[in-house]
Amino acid sequence: MGAEILAEPTAASSDPIEPLIRAGDFRGATALSARMHGAAIGRLCMGFLGTQADAEEATQETLIAAMDAMASFRGDGSVRSWLFGIARRVCARRVETRVRREAKLRLIRGEEASSPEGEVLLAARRRAERLRAALEELKPSERDAVLLRFQSDLSFRDVATACGIDEAAARKRVSRAIARLREVLGEE
Repeated sequence: MGAEILAEPTAASSDPIEPLIRAGDFRGATALSARMHGAAIGRLCMGFLGTQADAEEATQETLIAAMDAMASFRGDGSVRSWLFGIARRVCARRVETRVRREAKLRLIRGEEASSPEGEVLLAARRRAERLRAALEELKPSERDAVLLRFQSDLSFRDVATACGIDEAAARKRVSRAIARLREVLGEE
C-alpha cells in the first residue's frame, strides 16, 4: 500500500476505507482502519476508561465490532466518525459493567515525593484525578460528546454522527459539558 492510502483523506478524495467496505473486503478495511484510526480510537477509549489496558482491549473490541458491522455500513458519515461511535458504545458498556474498585492512587515513596520529579508526578496525578472525577459528574451523553470533540478531535458534525444526533444537539451537549466542567473544576 502506498503512502497516499495512509494519508488523511482530503475533501477532494474519499476515505480509502470506504471502497474496501463496499467491495466486501472487510478484513482489509479493518486492517486499514486500525492503521489509520487505531491510535485515535485508543486515545478516546483511554479518555473513557482511564487505564491503558482497558483502552487497548476496548480498541480491539471496537475494531472487531466494526468488522462485524461493516456489511451494514451505510456511509451516512465518515468511517472515522462511525468507528468512534462504535468505540463510544463499547466503552459505555465497559463502564456500565465495571465493578467499582477502590481508587488506585499509586503511592509515591517519601523520598520520591520530596524530589522535584515526584512532586510534578504527584501534581499531575491529582489533576488527572480531579478531571476524571469532574468528567464522571457529567451526564453520560455530555461526557461522550466532550470526549469525542476534544479527546478525539472530531468535528461537531462527526460528534453528531458518532452520537446519533444532529449537529446542533452535539454543539449544545459539548457547550453544556464545558460549562459544567468549569463549574466543577473552578478556574485553574
